[in-house]
Amino acid sequence: MLVLGGALSLFNAVFGLGVSIGIPFTQNNLTLAGSIGTKDKVVEGLPSYTRGRLAGNQNFINQSGTLTIGPAEGAGLFVIGKQDGAPAVDLYLVLR
Repeated sequence: MLVLGGALSLFNAVFGLGVSIGIPFTQNNLTLAGSIGTKDKVVEGLPSYTRGRLAGNQNFINQSGTLTIGPAEGAGLFVIGKQDGAPAVDLYLVLR
């Protein structure tokens, strides 16, 4: 977190990684996602269908956490529940 987040914050960048799998016979998904970078952009590193769910409570299971060290921040998110716009299977990888 310290080295990678610090390096990304020097370039005002964010790195995000996530995976989502649909739960059969339901409208729900299981999503695990994380991002690291500057404080202002860390939410942009998460998949679009997880926006608004960081530290939320609107799903069956919604566990999230953040860690801030200086100008860098990391966020992790685990969600089981309905997520509008989430595909049946998704691998998300971004560097902005």
